[in-house]
Amino acid sequence: MIKHSLKWGALALALALPFTAQAHKMWMVPSATNVSVADPWVTVDAAVSNDLFYPDHMPVALDRIAITTPDGQTAKPENAITGQYRSVFDVHLTQPGTYKIAAVNGGLFASYEVDGQKKRWRGDAADLAKAIPSSAKNVELSESINRVETFVTNGKPSDGALKPGGKGLELVPVTRVTDLASGEAATFQLLLDGKPAPNLKVMAIAGETRYRNAQDELDVTTDKDGKFSITWPHAGMYWVSASTQDDKSSIKQAKVRRLSYAATLEVLPQ
Repeated sequence: MIKHSLKWGALALALALPFTAQAHKMWMVPSATNVSVADPWVTVDAAVSNDLFYPDHMPVALDRIAITTPDGQTAKPENAITGQYRSVFDVHLTQPGTYKIAAVNGGLFASYEVDGQKKRWRGDAADLAKAIPSSAKNVELSESINRVETFVTNGKPSDGALKPGGKGLELVPVTRVTDLASGEAATFQLLLDGKPAPNLKVMAIAGETRYRNAQDELDVTTDKDGKFSITWPHAGMYWVSASTQDDKSSIKQAKVRRLSYAATLEVLPQ
């Protein structure tokens, strides 16, 4: 139990920092992003790793998985297991349309001193008062909201699952998110608390980085409406990410709010 607590704490600390090309990356990869068969299912791998998309560090916690169905309702992952390096679960696509599969993380991080010794704490706002001693000095508190997503379409694409929730950093596809092709530009919009997020750096990295000497990331910046476009150089799975921070935490004591978003998108050959 202690070992797992330390692992989740390390993951949370990593996710509180801005995404970079070299850092550990949290991702989910479905076995297919487009299906059109009777009684369709997909299997999803979920992990944190250095190389995309090879699990080599730790699994994603299954209790953080949120699946939105085409009609905007929620579904639960099925046949789920967690191994040493990755979690795996199935999604039964019982409705036609596009599904959004997300891993959502949030919490508070604190650093402080007690009797001259530096301490750290991570947890929920409800536990803050009893977690940090009243005698603590030099208390610094920050909030983090992190979202990792992927998308799967059963038959004809739809938009019901793609509506933003209005909290944190979110992606709204303008181009059909499961209909991306190499050599073609795809457009998306980033929202921060439901409003356009301008001037944010967005990074896209193709998978199989373990077979390259460089990450070869594609860098773009959102415009005044939070929109950005990427022209995919070749087919494959891509990890698209953005991060930011502000002082708009919902927790009064927190001076900083750190937010990040990442999505795994499949690009098909023309």
